Amino acid sequence: MAVSTVRFVVSFAVNEGAFVAFERLARVMAAESQKEPGTMAYEWFVSADRARWRLFEAYVDADAVLAHLTGPVVQELVPKLLETGSVTGFEIYGDPGAAASAMVAGLGAEIFQAAQFPQ
Repeated sequence: MAVSTVRFVVSFAVNEGAFVAFERLARVMAAESQKEPGTMAYEWFVSADRARWRLFEAYVDADAVLAHLTGPVVQELVPKLLETGSVTGFEIYGDPGAAASAMVAGLGAEIFQAAQFPQ
């Protein structure tokens, strides 16, 4: 069975004193990403000390991933988010496609392909 779903797990460290700004941007990013066709999940999780965040994203396929990466959430809001924190980890599960893979390569994303087991 072929798997087309693509999932991201992105880890962030929030700059000291930037929690309110980071949270405000994360909230807007979540609301806007949920409107994008093909977005299955866009969920934020925060550590008890509020200094570390995880973003879980899921897309129906590589086309939805590319639409997200080229859309306003990533192109306009991610640069603002990176003024308030930094990416400390980025994992992709599934095949995001060649174009998306090239885009995330510079961000240190590690791509895990779905395991294919014989029937």
